[in-house]
Amino acid sequence: MKKIILTVIILLYPIVSHAADITVEMLNKRADGQIMVYSEDISRIDVGDTITWVPTTKGHNVEFLAGPDGWEAPKRSKMNKEYSYKFEMPGIYFYQCTPHKGMGMIALVVVGGDTSNKDAIAKVKVVAKAKKKLPQLIEEL
Repeated sequence: MKKIILTVIILLYPIVSHAADITVEMLNKRADGQIMVYSEDISRIDVGDTITWVPTTKGHNVEFLAGPDGWEAPKRSKMNKEYSYKFEMPGIYFYQCTPHKGMGMIALVVVGGDTSNKDAIAKVKVVAKAKKKLPQLIEEL
């Protein structure tokens, strides 16, 4: 009888998947010498994971420019504030630091390994140094 009860409990016990939380820093200078960058140019996460962006110095934020079809971009984050976002849809997300976009402070998030919206991301209009950096990031996907 105990074996039957134990078997039923095991079969009925829900398998809980724990989403991951990662941290991306907003940096004036990264260890590789690049300036005005995020700590990761491309973050690869699973659906349901959360990224928290942490400013290491003043003057940074997160502004989403594009994502998968049907996704609605959140408002840009406040300057100098930690910001978290949970990714619920697979695809590529493109974001920038609003005041440093011209310096190439852009990055991508690939959710669920889905790169099907790569062409749409590549067509997003960017300025200055970001014009050179975005194609390089797209090529790394």
